[in-house]
This record gives sequence, structure tokens and C-alpha cells, in this order.
Amino acid sequence: MNILVLNCGSSSLKYQVLDMKNEKEYSLLAKGLVERIGLEVGIITHKVPGKENYVVEKEIANHTEGIKDVLELLVDADKGVLKSLGEINAVGHRVAHGGDLFSESAVIHSEVIEGIEKCCELAPLHNPANLLGIKAVRSLMPEIPQVAVFDTSFHQTMPDYAYMYAIPYEYYVVDKVRRYGFHGTSHKFVAKKGAEMFGVDLNNSKIITCHLGNGGSVTAILNGKSVDTSMGFTPVEGVVMGTRCGSIDPGVVTYLQGKYQMDAAQVSNVLNKKSGFQGISGVSSDCRDVTNAAQEGNDRARLALDMFCYSVRKYIGAYAAAMNGVDMIIFTGGIGENHVLARKMITTQLGYLGVEFNEAVNNETRGADALISTENSKVKVAVVTTDEELVIARDTMRLTTK
Repeated sequence: MNILVLNCGSSSLKYQVLDMKNEKEYSLLAKGLVERIGLEVGIITHKVPGKENYVVEKEIANHTEGIKDVLELLVDADKGVLKSLGEINAVGHRVAHGGDLFSESAVIHSEVIEGIEKCCELAPLHNPANLLGIKAVRSLMPEIPQVAVFDTSFHQTMPDYAYMYAIPYEYYVVDKVRRYGFHGTSHKFVAKKGAEMFGVDLNNSKIITCHLGNGGSVTAILNGKSVDTSMGFTPVEGVVMGTRCGSIDPGVVTYLQGKYQMDAAQVSNVLNKKSGFQGISGVSSDCRDVTNAAQEGNDRARLALDMFCYSVRKYIGAYAAAMNGVDMIIFTGGIGENHVLARKMITTQLGYLGVEFNEAVNNETRGADALISTENSKVKVAVVTTDEELVIARDTMRLTTK
């Protein structure tokens, strides 16, 4: 069966069309990436195996426009892989936050859409983008079944002392305020893949996965199960991100509200959309732009890059402590897989853990699986390309062929 997978991030849209024979046998028909959505110049990269890549730069105002561009490419006479959209048997969506409403993937119907909408306040950058994809497909292909795969489900194995916040307990009982974590499909996938590739027993290991992109999170995985993760009740907590601040003193929120008479929505907008790389550098929310500016002497851009790498290092150290050691550290996501300098800045400061960094291999590794630690390193450090779309396709096939 042909499955279209849509993975809408805060400023990007990844897509794949997979011909799924079963969970292990499948073929990729097409894949692509729409990036820099909402910025002055967007980029669409469309890849069909055996054909030359198609890359175009154009303004992409929002996710709806990006999805329309993708669907047009898939049925294009020259660049497409389908004669019509009717050849798609099912559509799978990555959905950032399922709250306490969804502990597993779900076939999408009106009640599921309502549930995702209820969780929008918890993931204001992602759930609305996910819903745009769902609703666009519903309007264009109303008869095609759709499945939502939630980022939060992998982290349901966290112990209570890791997911609870030390605020009055009734906020958990009544409002379900707790750590949920995100990027679960990616953390689960790269931990399993990395362990298999580089000789680590997933079920008897301590692995720290770093999913670093416009949004980023770090997860502690003990014997194959998530035991802690840097994102929390919402995707704002954790490392420095493209437009999100990461972990800050909650007193900053009340201070801003009091001094500037800001309401909750205004503060949320600052923390979610005006902070991170964008807020510190004043240059861009994109790490590539910030890095270029830093290398050209922009001090605020340099500061933003330093803060980002420092925040990731802190979480690696914390999770090594939480698990009483670490066997493997994995970098994945757009920054993790491609940003040579960021990986170096993070990893070369981990010598106390027994990490020995292989700079030569790191310099050559972009968008590929590789071990970037030396043979003598006590901790394996790897770049592992993620494939959240494959995980989503597997769940979509399973739920729509029952």
C-alpha cells in the first residue's frame, strides 16, 4: 500500500511516499523537505530515487502553501511518482502533543481532531501545523484514511520522579501538568538503529539521544526505555532552540507579566516565537544563518551558538548522572546530522565521560550515519540519521489494515 507521511515541524515540512509491503519490506517512492517556511526565501527539495533532485527556492508563506506544493509535485508529469492522488491508500501524520488523551497512535476522525485541537495550547508551534496537514488532506482526499502518530507516547515510560514538577500536586491530578516530552518517534528510532549499527545492546545499555533541529530535545534511554527527556509539559523546556528559549527561571515569566502588563498569550509568544537563536542573535531562527553570522564576526550570533551547544552539553552531563553512566551518545535531526561545528563544540567538552572525539570523521559527516568517536573512546558517539516517517508509515499501515 502507498502511504504518504507528513511531518510538519515549526518551520519545515518533511514528506515521504512509501510503498509498504509489510513492516520490514518497503520501498521509497519519493521524499522531500520544505524548509524555511515563513521566512523570506523558502526551499523545496524533492527527491525521487534514480532521478535528479529537484530543488526550488520560493516564498512559502505557511504550511498550507507548503503542503499544496508537495501534492502538486507528487502528481507532476515529470517530477511526480503518482498518476493521481487517488493512488495514495493512507496518510500518516506526526502530531507533537497528545496530552493525556492519546497514549498511542490513532486513526483520525472528528473526535481525534478535536483532541489534537485541545492540545494546541501545549504545543502552539506544532499542533496547529499538524492540524493544517490533516485538514488539507481531508479536503483534498476526503475518503483516504489518516493516522496520527504522537511524539509524546515513547516517553510514557518515564518514572514519576522524572515527569512530575514540584508544584502543588492537585495541578497534576486536575490539569495533568507534568513532563510529557516530544520527538519520541525520533528518539526511539535512532536509539534502536544506532545500537544495531554500532554494536550496543539496546536492552542492556545507557544511551543519550540528541535530536537537534529548529526544535531540539535530549533523551535518556535506559535499556531501551525513555527515563527522562529535556522537553516538558510543552516543547518550550530544554535546550536552546530556533525560536524557543529552552529552560529558564519561571520567575522571568512573572517578572515580564508584571513589568510590561503582558498576558499569558503575549508571554507565550515571546518564549515560543521570539526567543532562542532568533531572540539572542537578532539574525535568524535558522542555525545555519546564525553560524555564518558568527563566523563573520557577529558577537550576538556567536553567543547564540555558544548558548545552544552549552545547553546540550549540560543535558548530556545530567543524563549521564541520572543513569549512572552512558554507553552511547547519538546526534540526529537537521543540526545533529549536518552541523559539523556544533557537534565538535558539544563533544570535545565531554572528555570527563571518557569520550574521545574523531575530528576527521566528524568533518566528513553530513546527513549520514557514522561513528565520530575513536576506537579507544569509552563512550561511543554517533551520528544517526533519523527516519520518523518510516515509524509513522509502519503505524499507519498497522492501523489501517486491521
